Amino acid sequence: MKNLMISSLVLGLGACGIVPSLAPEREVSGEARSEGVTTDILVRPRVRPEDLSTAAERQAAAQTAAEPSPVNANGSLGTTVASLGNPAEPGLWVKTPLVGAEQRGRVQYAETGKSVSVRLIPLEGPRTAGSRLSLSAMQELGASLSDLPTVEIFPET
Repeated sequence: MKNLMISSLVLGLGACGIVPSLAPEREVSGEARSEGVTTDILVRPRVRPEDLSTAAERQAAAQTAAEPSPVNANGSLGTTVASLGNPAEPGLWVKTPLVGAEQRGRVQYAETGKSVSVRLIPLEGPRTAGSRLSLSAMQELGASLSDLPTVEIFPET
């Protein structure tokens, strides 16, 4: 009976990987081996979706951006340095301290000459604080996701 309990314990621990000589070896990727990773469990990051905007939103934004936008009576709301906002939040938007209430607007990126119609969302902070652009808006503007592009924001009339 004592031998049976010991055998069960050893087999049980071997299945958990506590007794390595009894546990089956798991393959570790070449990258992990070359980096000296000693664990046999690798966690891979989830792949981000390429685009979170709908086809209709992209088409409407492209049409609006293709039409010349005259400077309206209010003019530009200002220029702001933008970073990538929450990539899981879908749509074409910019969170900026340049607006006090949510409204439609347009963001223009001088470096690529592109502009896109977006939803302007108020962001707490001084007017000189930066803004956050949606993943879809960054892509439509042709801005690098790792850069901090300077964009100009206009209200839609």
